[in-house]
Parts: sequence; structure tokens; C-alpha cells
Amino acid sequence: MESDIAIEFRNVSKIYKLKRKDKQVQKEEKTQYFYALKDISFTVKKGQVVGILGTNGSGKSTMALVLSGIASPNEGEIEVNGEQALVAINTGLNSQLTGLENIELKGALLGLNQKHVQEIVDGVIEFAEIGDFLYQPVKKYSSGMKSRLGFSINLCLNPEILIIDEALSVGDKGFAQKCLDKMEELKNEGKTIIFISHSLPQVRSFCDSAMWLEGGMLKEYGDIEAVCDHYADYVESYNSLSKAEKKKERDEKFKERIIKNKKVSLIDRIFG
Repeated sequence: MESDIAIEFRNVSKIYKLKRKDKQVQKEEKTQYFYALKDISFTVKKGQVVGILGTNGSGKSTMALVLSGIASPNEGEIEVNGEQALVAINTGLNSQLTGLENIELKGALLGLNQKHVQEIVDGVIEFAEIGDFLYQPVKKYSSGMKSRLGFSINLCLNPEILIIDEALSVGDKGFAQKCLDKMEELKNEGKTIIFISHSLPQVRSFCDSAMWLEGGMLKEYGDIEAVCDHYADYVESYNSLSKAEKKKERDEKFKERIIKNKKVSLIDRIFG
């Protein structure tokens, strides 16, 4: 990998198993495999800020999991040059532990010393603004507080690559703006940031390039304005369809992601 490249995907696919409940389906066809991501290739340079766009079910969250190393691809190769951290609601948080215990666990898993862990705790207390909830089990948190905690922990870890998956879509606007301001600082410091959001205005204003996923495949990747314009046109066109037309389009996309019979035996070996 070239020294200026942060992330490289080469023909990456992620496959999931589905169990069908339709009683009319043959027993041997009850299990299906489909591409959550299919044959995706791209590179992200160090310091690049990429916005990932896509309608619901397009593969954005799966992309976040694969980018962060939480999920492994079933096909293709990935190279990452730098430590990455994923910020997403619930991801990486143990709901049975307190906020403080989650920070300590994260530090232990990363092999951090007690001084470094305490610095992270102090940073989270200052940034997250969740007060005494830091000492309560995460299962008692609202989605907004979970987002605050997760975002703050990963900011304080100071990763080289930050992956943000819809983490600013919950909670109050004031904290969301605080996060955006902090992300702007990180951007100016030359951090590599992957920003997954349904907010087209946020992606346009914050990112320098965009990636559009649709049906698990890479539809377009490149200039921020061009990709955002094309995606906005697609969404407008889709929203103008009738309910039946929308369902037909969704069903057709899903059928394209189902793995055909000739490849099922190979996939069966992958999943054991």
C-alpha cells in the first residue's frame, strides 16, 4: 500500500445468511445468502473526508462495520493504514456495564495504562456531558446518551481513522453541533474521516468527497458535489413513485443481491 493511502478495498464482498419463513418454500431453499456488499473497490487517502450516502438497506452500516474491522469480508481484500474507531449507537458498548466501566474495558482491550485510561475518562466527562449517568448501566441510557458516550470515548482515543455511522442523528442539536465542531478540528488536523449520514446538507458541508452505495454496490465515488447531486436526484425520483412502484424497485434490488445456486455450495463452506 502506498504511504499516502489510509484505506484500500479490492473487490470486497460481505455475505449474510437469511432464513426464509415462507411455508411454500422448499426445505432446501429455506436458507438464502445475499450480498450486503458486493464487489466493492476504492481507495481513501490519508486526511480525506468521505461522506457515505445511500437509501435504507443499501449497505452503509455494513460498510461501517467492515471499515472498522468489526466485521470481516467474505471475499476480496482490505488494507488499512492506521488505527480506526467506529462511532455508532450501541456499537462497542456493553449495556450491562456502566459508562465508566465501558471506558475502562475499552482501555484494557487496547492495552492502555491506567494514566491513559484516566485521561480518557476525564475527556469523556468534559465532552459527553452526561453527568452521573457515567456511573449508571448503559442499558438505562437513552439513544442520545449512548451516542454521546460512544462518540466521546472514540474522540478521546484519538484514532487516525474515524468512522461515524449515523451517530449524530439522535440526541439534541446542540450536542450534534458540538460534535461537528470537534470533527472539523480533527479534519483540520489531517485525520481521515468516514462520515455516514442521511443528512445531505451535513455531508455536502463537511466532506470533500462522497460515496454512494445502492443495493449493496458502489454506485458512484468521487467529487462531493457531483455525487451528492446525483444521489439527491435519485432520492427525489424514488420518492415520486407510488407505494407499489417503490416496493417493486426494492424487491428487484434485493433479488439482484441473492446468491445464485451455482455459488451456494461455496458459501455453505464459508459459513460452515
